[in-house]
Amino acid sequence: MKRTIVVLTAVLAALGIAPTANATRSTSLVVLGDSYASGTGAGSYQDGTAGNCWRSNNSYGEQVAAGLRAAGRLGSFTNVSCSGAATADLSRPFKDRPAQLDALRRGTGLVLLTVGTNDIDYATYGGICIQADCTGAPTEAILARLPQMGGNVTALLTEIRKRSPYARVVVVGYGRQVSASDNPPGAVLDPICGEGVLTTAERSQGNQVADGIDATLRAAVANAAYKGVNVTYASPFSRPGTFEGHALCESGTPFLRGFDALAPGQEGPEAVFHPNQQGQAALASLVRV
Repeated sequence: MKRTIVVLTAVLAALGIAPTANATRSTSLVVLGDSYASGTGAGSYQDGTAGNCWRSNNSYGEQVAAGLRAAGRLGSFTNVSCSGAATADLSRPFKDRPAQLDALRRGTGLVLLTVGTNDIDYATYGGICIQADCTGAPTEAILARLPQMGGNVTALLTEIRKRSPYARVVVVGYGRQVSASDNPPGAVLDPICGEGVLTTAERSQGNQVADGIDATLRAAVANAAYKGVNVTYASPFSRPGTFEGHALCESGTPFLRGFDALAPGQEGPEAVFHPNQQGQAALASLVRV
């Protein structure tokens, strides 16, 4: 018995799930959100989701669920996250699937959520950075949309509380996708880091947007908590060392997909700038349940 406890504790630690005094209490888990929540880019897609929702068995939500299951704490699990979803899409049918919020129940105990960047067309902005020049006006335009995104997320969190009043909500952030500096000498990098693709200025301003998204989500969570929502924010910036050195064009093993996602047989443009399997594992390690 003692050995079993040790093994389960190690599994939880690897996934960043901290044991609590209520370690034997089961919980009902629901995963909501967009491509970062569904695991677009992380492979091992669930039946019927490749090419649309891109729901991966390697996503952070699936990994958290696996840790809870191994500890005997998972009562039920529903993952309805879907690539491309904006905050408004969670309350209505999307990609021929029921509204994500319909998965919530009064007895839901834990909700994992990543959403917001589709509200501001972040993927389109990334495409401009790759294909043209996103500095200046494009960056200013997307930064101007952040307050509305924050308001949308706060309203969504309030709606989640109405449907699942006893749930704890964990909002998982996006972090940075690309190094803010020039390529490290001698490092083997994804072709997206090649000359003429992303300039130093584009990387700098792109990270200004990424940092703005993180700050906006943090503020949205704080506003929702003030309104009575039991919500916390799991930011990729919150634990030093977890993601440092692992963005695209950095010297460490990349935690994100680049132009490798465009190769034959791969997901295509939807997976560019999205966490790979290792990136999703890192996101899972931020979640405390």
